[in-house]
Amino acid sequence: MGSLPVSTALRAALKQAATVLPQDVVRALEAARARETSAMASAQLDAILENVSVASNGSIPMCQDTGIQTFFVEAGVESPFLKDLKAWIREAVVQATSDIPLRPNTVDPFTGKNPGDNTGYYMPCINWELVEGSDVVITVLPKGGGSENMSALKMLPPGVGQKGIKKAVIEHIVACGGKPCPPTIVGLGIGGGADIAMKLGKKAVLREIGSRNALDKAAELERELLDLVNMTGVGAMGVGGDTTCLAVHIEVAHRHPASLPLGILVQCWADRRARVRLRADGTAEVIS
Repeated sequence: MGSLPVSTALRAALKQAATVLPQDVVRALEAARARETSAMASAQLDAILENVSVASNGSIPMCQDTGIQTFFVEAGVESPFLKDLKAWIREAVVQATSDIPLRPNTVDPFTGKNPGDNTGYYMPCINWELVEGSDVVITVLPKGGGSENMSALKMLPPGVGQKGIKKAVIEHIVACGGKPCPPTIVGLGIGGGADIAMKLGKKAVLREIGSRNALDKAAELERELLDLVNMTGVGAMGVGGDTTCLAVHIEVAHRHPASLPLGILVQCWADRRARVRLRADGTAEVIS
């Protein structure tokens, strides 16, 4: 897709995220289907892959829960558009809700009233990071409620170390069962404080399946946990089988000596995401 006005690019990214599953996720699902030995799990994976194809070919949302529209913005400090980004993102969500359409998923926490356009207090949710340069990269993550309900924060005693982290993650995934629509992508935030660990966990699910953390110890823990999670036998949609999880991704932060925060973010098989790059000349494009 070539250069576009930023408003058009943002709407295109929202539509792509809702209707087209990234190829790395499709490949991971196909690989899971190829190695599956359970007939029931195979049937679930077949249905998931058919669903992905129908959504893409028909340009329709792949899930009736089109999620909370969550954005991660890497904003170049030299971009001339920093003051405009929040308004542009909000307007794109409003328009996409009507045009795609997206299910209106934001309700007042006290009254339950729905504004009907996926906006509200702190909605759409925007996470900001200032980086060098003049480009802005905006990643949209439509996060469904079923998998979000399976997220958890564990404030572990620091002495439990990696063994304690692995125990906490496996126990949590087993307790989730089929509720988050596995096979899942599990994002872990290790360290920081409570809020940092949860944010890092959500950021981790944005990574391409098959990627590894640049830190050797974290990368090894990703591999170990993926094997352990898939040994639980929860399986596709919780019916049992060989693949409970497509990937475990870890992001880390330094922590206080007295605490070991562990943020566990569970993403369903529909690991929806898309990115827009906005240049200093005002043109933009959907880059993935």
